[in-house]
Amino acid sequence: QVQLVESGGGLVQPGGSLRLSCVASGSIFSINGMGWYRQAPGKQRELVASIRHDGTPVYADSVQVRFTVSGDNAKITIYLQMNNLKPEDTAVYYCNALGFKEYWGKGTLVTVSS
Repeated sequence: QVQLVESGGGLVQPGGSLRLSCVASGSIFSINGMGWYRQAPGKQRELVASIRHDGTPVYADSVQVRFTVSGDNAKITIYLQMNNLKPEDTAVYYCNALGFKEYWGKGTLVTVSS
């Protein structure tokens, strides 16, 4: 089993920045990819950014350039640096890991509002 714990969410004004963190524990040796998803009220969960097993980052078109995903080589922690935040970025952000199966954190709320 893999446990994922997110942190760093909060309230920020449009144009502001936040940095999300996700710490993995448990069977981290089994992880071959990690990423961030988000779910806005009334919408489906969607991929925001991920890091492939070879280290290649992947981004949703809506966050390209504004967001940066990074992680440590031990696959213990993954980060999401979010800049120039917009109201439409408001959502619960979930950490995701792929190993023997798919794992999810409980999520952290990001609210972008003036």
